[in-house]
Parts: sequence; C-alpha cells; structure tokens
Amino acid sequence: MLNAGDKAPFFELPDSDMRIINSEQFVGKQNLVIYFYPKDDTTGCTIEALELSDLTDDFTSLDTQVIGISRDNCVSHAAFRDKHGLTVQLLADTDGEVCNAYGVWREKEKNGIKRMGILRSTFIIDKSGIIREVIYDVKPKGHAAKILERVKKII
Repeated sequence: MLNAGDKAPFFELPDSDMRIINSEQFVGKQNLVIYFYPKDDTTGCTIEALELSDLTDDFTSLDTQVIGISRDNCVSHAAFRDKHGLTVQLLADTDGEVCNAYGVWREKEKNGIKRMGILRSTFIIDKSGIIREVIYDVKPKGHAAKILERVKKII
C-alpha cells in the first residue's frame, strides 16, 4: 500500500490512441492526478471521468495532468472517450502491472461473491514524482472537485 511521501511507481502504458505514455515525461514538468477505475462506460466510472473532464482547464492551469487507468484495452478506452467526449487521458493497464504497483488490484466482495478488481483510488503526485495524497475507495460523485481543491493545496 502506498502512502503520501512515497515515490510514485514508474509506469509506461498505451493511451486510447495507442501512444506510449511514460511517467518520467511528467517529472519536473507537471503534477499528476492518477485515478484508477474499474471499467470503462459503467455508471460510476462515467460520472468520475465526466466530472474530471469538466475540470480539465482548471487542472491544466495548475500544471496538472489527469490520467485514468483501468485494465480495459486501448480500443475500449477510445470508445469510452469518444462516446462521452472525455478529455482526461485514459491508459490501458491490461496486464495489471501498474494496478499492482499502486496497490489497487484487490479482492472485492459483491453479493457474497469474492473476485479481484480495481479499488477505485486516486493519487496526487507532485512534479518531483512524490505522492502527495492517496485516496482509496473513492466515491465518484463530487470526487473531481475535491481532488481539484487538494491539488490547489499542494502547489
């Protein structure tokens, strides 16, 4: 489990246009908000992605890039982005390595059935690559505005 003050784990993943995004490209340049979500085009994930997209200009004005990561593939991400007009960058962690590195791949229980899945989580990472905030078990509605306020406090 990661905590504030830890160095953010490195990642290199394809985005919805199959371009490779490397976490090192942000070091010294931009803060990062990385949010992990369970599945493209589901109710909670859509709410969260739309609210974060609505605040893209606000995050940009704070030198902050917002990145969503799930285990969906690039094609699924592109369809999700295009269907809802999302402006957040979506990365495909199909093998789950980044989810494991960030500690969000967890056993979940629903209706008495246990299975592995992504625990909806958000990490705020400063320009030096250090995790400043960790929020596990995120509730989607209103989360984007809370994250924006937290980013304002770390700058």
